[in-house]
Amino acid sequence: MSLPSSRIIYLGLFSGCTALMAVALYMEHAMGLAPCPLCIMQRIMVITTACVALLAAIHGPGRLGIQVYGGLVALAATGGGLLSSRQLWLQSLPADKVPACGPSLDYLLDVFPLTDVLSIALSGDGSCAEVAWSLFGISIPGWTLLGFVGLLTAGLWQIAAPKI
Repeated sequence: MSLPSSRIIYLGLFSGCTALMAVALYMEHAMGLAPCPLCIMQRIMVITTACVALLAAIHGPGRLGIQVYGGLVALAATGGGLLSSRQLWLQSLPADKVPACGPSLDYLLDVFPLTDVLSIALSGDGSCAEVAWSLFGISIPGWTLLGFVGLLTAGLWQIAAPKI
């Protein structure tokens, strides 16, 4: 049995990212779980990965293009994985070490320049340290990290063994 073409793999990555976003939106709107700034940034990385994968699937590039798209997928997945890891670290802190909750992202965007907003959001706050939901003892950023590891693996596979 041979592996599917890179175009099919990229379409699968796009579908996986779409599923991740569907779950995130369900959790937000149906379950009432408000996303923290780090959650929103993780969503941005999932959407970025989805856009790269969809573009690669539509484009259907040659060997070098497959590797470039794979590198972009791997880069976005690494960024998302680092954000997830940061949130997991915040969740592991003892209660007295958790940073205080800050203002909402909407407020920050209205008041501060984008560079300051990114710096504040990347540092995380008390809302990022809250474990609002878990499955099998793994919180949302833990599951998201697993998703990013899968996306990273697929991106690296496209770099190492592109199949036209």
